[in-house]
Amino acid sequence: MPLRALLLPFLCWAGVGSMLHAEAGEVTLKVSVVHSGASRSKRLDSAGAVVWLIPSDQPPGSSSAKPGHYRLTQKDKQFTPHLLVIPTGSTVDFPNLDPFFHNVFSLFDGKRFDLGLYESGSSRIVHFNRDGISYIFCNIHPEMSAVVVTLPTTWYAVSSANGEVTLPSVPAGSYDLHVWIEGASPERLHALERRIQVASSERDLGSMEITVDAHASSHKNKFGEDYQNPDSSTY
Repeated sequence: MPLRALLLPFLCWAGVGSMLHAEAGEVTLKVSVVHSGASRSKRLDSAGAVVWLIPSDQPPGSSSAKPGHYRLTQKDKQFTPHLLVIPTGSTVDFPNLDPFFHNVFSLFDGKRFDLGLYESGSSRIVHFNRDGISYIFCNIHPEMSAVVVTLPTTWYAVSSANGEVTLPSVPAGSYDLHVWIEGASPERLHALERRIQVASSERDLGSMEITVDAHASSHKNKFGEDYQNPDSSTY
């Protein structure tokens, strides 16, 4: 049998793989953030909007993303980074780099956990095994907050200060577009969701305006109570 005939199946498969790879490319979107009640000319810093695409035929409860291992540090009474976007199933380390105790917890929406009180130089780990938005706080220091966004997809990105969003290596196909930004109500975010078609030649999704609340809401401690006076804290 001629060598070309023997290699033909492999050549065809390589050709299909190259074609599929060629169809994948950047998808772009421009977001603008405004305060509720503000004029449209009053724009805000548009950084921190999370945009993600889920294939329209992806079964509910499944994930197309590979889990990873991430880190959210506690230093100078701050969480760093403030916003962390991860694939579903990933783990996150919470090291305490301050010279005093912290008590990290999340009792809202996404992954619920309470790491308890732990000392300087130690660390805790959380497995984020469900999709959602996890608001992270410290039970001792009310000024500390962070957000972990857990997504069942590999196609996501965070907007820059000027609102530019670039999602890399998106194959052509049908997707459901989702967006989240801190301060926007679930109702407003749900209204921005839509079904889109990504074509090989057209990858600009246009622009989107996101309205956030003008005033940040306060939070309670893990017992649902107001924080004690910071001056009276021993940590």
